[in-house]
Parts: sequence; structure tokens; C-alpha cells
Amino acid sequence: MRRFVLATAMVGMAFGAEAADLSDLPVLRGSLPPSGLTIQKANWEGWYVGGQASYSAMEADFGKSIPLLGQLNPSAGFLPQPSSQFSIRTTNTIQSPGFGAFVGRNWQWDDIVVGLEANYNYFNSLGISATGYNSRVTVDPVWQVNPPNTSTTYTVTSAGRVAVQLHDAIQLRARTGFAVGNFLPYVFGAAVLGRVDVSRTVTSTVTSRADTTDPNTLIVTRGPTVDVPAMTQFLFDQKTNQLAAGWSGGLGLEYCVWGGLFMRAEWDYTKILAVKNTELVVNNLRFGLGYKF
Repeated sequence: MRRFVLATAMVGMAFGAEAADLSDLPVLRGSLPPSGLTIQKANWEGWYVGGQASYSAMEADFGKSIPLLGQLNPSAGFLPQPSSQFSIRTTNTIQSPGFGAFVGRNWQWDDIVVGLEANYNYFNSLGISATGYNSRVTVDPVWQVNPPNTSTTYTVTSAGRVAVQLHDAIQLRARTGFAVGNFLPYVFGAAVLGRVDVSRTVTSTVTSRADTTDPNTLIVTRGPTVDVPAMTQFLFDQKTNQLAAGWSGGLGLEYCVWGGLFMRAEWDYTKILAVKNTELVVNNLRFGLGYKF
């Protein structure tokens, strides 16, 4: 009996000592160190720089790009010109790769990150063109003097062509993001300044044909169609390296790889305002690598 009591007392003392030790563990005090249950977050505060590659799709609106026809002298005042509304395809799309760079500054409050950024992009071959045609037929204009039983038909044909190329663009961005671990999803808006070439050409040519009618049989004999060089006209209008304003909006995702090194992927929609009545819309997909100091 004495042995049982002694053994029980010794077990009780050992359990009490172990419980006292457990009470000192930080998990029971709710004080795990940051490397325990808390999630480590990247620090996005500070200046950063980087480079990027892009793939862009540009759509050009040519619906109002060739109003030059109204500037043509209607065949020296003798013949009416075709309507200035060419039967032109209003929108064309071109795709091209590109590259660029960016520099910016972030400010961070807890999980909220705001920043300002300058973003430059060069487009390798983002150029496109469109062509339109129109014609009008005039029979025996009032000034035409015909031989007896002869009728003269004039055909005025106008051809218009417009070509546009976007060389490069710079964006001045304001952006807002929300830090989640090592990830930073963000949205941005930007003012855009692009460098654009636009050329427009209109050519108006005139042909004539004299038809004769036999007064007895009323059979019409068609004459040959010949050019009228004196009535041919040509107009050319061009702007090179024209600075064009616009705006942009988009979203992206950055990931902190290690230390200040980060990767980014983003998409943006850019609208370039009209140059020579031609408006541009560009969708850009970019992938970049940067470093935050």
C-alpha cells in the first residue's frame, strides 16, 4: 500500500511539472512568432524599374479618313465629282509584337498600394491601310457640243487610300493595387501620347465615250472609251511623326519573386484620338520583369 501511494504521488508530481512547462509554450499564450501562422507579405513601397515585351492588336477607323474628295475641283468645273463618301471598309485590324520599359514609385498602407508610373512601348510594325472607290456617270453635260445624232458619256472615277502607322507611345499612369502575400493585383488609368504617321491620297480620273445613233434604224453604235488627261486630278496629304493624345485603362498582376525582383503581366485598352480624321484603338498584352529598390 505504501508503494502504491508513493508511486501515485510521484506520477502526480511529474504531471504537474509537465503542465507547468506547457503553460509556458507560446502557442498557449497566443503569441506565435511571425514565422508561425502569419503570412509573409512583400513590401511594394519604393521606386522600381523594368522592361517588358508586348503583343498588340490595333484597329483603325477609316470611316471619315478620306474627305479630300471635296477639295477636288469638279473636273475644272465641267463635271460633278462622285460623292465624298467612299465605299471604304470602315475598320481594319493589324497585330504586331513590341517591347518597352517602365519606371515608377509605389506608396503602401497595409495592404493598399498606390503608385505613379511612366510606361513606354515601341511597336515593331503596327501599320495598316485601306482603299475606297467611287464613280459617277454624266451624259451630255450642258457644256458639251455634240455632232448630230451623237451622245457623249463622261465617267468620273475617284480612288482614295489612307495609311496609318503607330510607332510608339508613352503612358503616364496612376494605379491602385491590393497586396495579397507576394501577389499584387492592380488597376490603372493613363494619359497617352503616341507618335503616328498618316497619309491620304485621292486620285480622280475621267474617261469619255461618244455613241452615235442611226436616225433610220435607231441603232446605237458605242464608241471607244478614251481617257481625258486634262480632267485628271491628284491630291496627297500626309502627317509624319505626329504626336497624338489619347487615354488608356487596364489591369495587371505582379508577383514578388525574390527580394526586390518581380514579374508582371497586364492588359490595357488604349484609344488614340483622331489624326487626319483617323482614330486608333489598341489592345495590348504585356509581360515584364522589374526590380524594386
